[in-house]
Amino acid sequence: MVSAIITAGGKGLRMKSKIFKQYIKIKGVPILSRAIQVFETIEQIKEIILVVPKGEIDFCKAEILSYIHKKDKIKIVEGGVNRQDSVYSGLKKVKYKNGIILIHDGVRPFVSAKDIKKCIKKAEECGAAILAVPATDTLKKIGADNFIEKTVPRDTIWMAQTPQAFKYSLILSAYEKSYKDKAVHTDDASKLEKNGVKVAVVKSSGLNIKITCSEDIRLANFLADTNLYE
Repeated sequence: MVSAIITAGGKGLRMKSKIFKQYIKIKGVPILSRAIQVFETIEQIKEIILVVPKGEIDFCKAEILSYIHKKDKIKIVEGGVNRQDSVYSGLKKVKYKNGIILIHDGVRPFVSAKDIKKCIKKAEECGAAILAVPATDTLKKIGADNFIEKTVPRDTIWMAQTPQAFKYSLILSAYEKSYKDKAVHTDDASKLEKNGVKVAVVKSSGLNIKITCSEDIRLANFLADTNLYE
């Protein structure tokens, strides 16, 4: 069985929007709804746990889920003060504890079903897998003065995306250890890496953008007019 946790707790401060960025509409459909729509179409995914900001459950039921066909798949829970707390809230609500857990950012609405399925398959084989893309630009390490210190070889550098997929027991124990150690990591896979667990990388299509700033909205509107990401 496969469960998906979709996190939607961000406030979108860099977006400088009057509403949370996950609620901004792209061609008439909220970003968050678009993200959910991809996951609801995948038969392997038996439940979707949507983690939302405090006080937003009723709004999401009324507005975000109005664009969703398979509402019976979805459980909405309240998140915590940060992403780590929100994911952990979702993990505690997972029904299928012997299955695979997908963790996805709710502001990545253009992930393809094909890539999600590849990520699930690799996690079933290896225990843990993430979507990522290889770095294509030249990478520079800079100092506090904003001058270049050195050029970083990009041959082995990949940029992590979501979803990230794990066997439930692996990701739960990694989260519990993080809390015990009072450790904070930049993504879910980092928690397993810290414990010595090998995480496989699945190459993404590259259109799985994370909507962070106003420029991303313009790109998202363009992508929504195409079927390149499907």
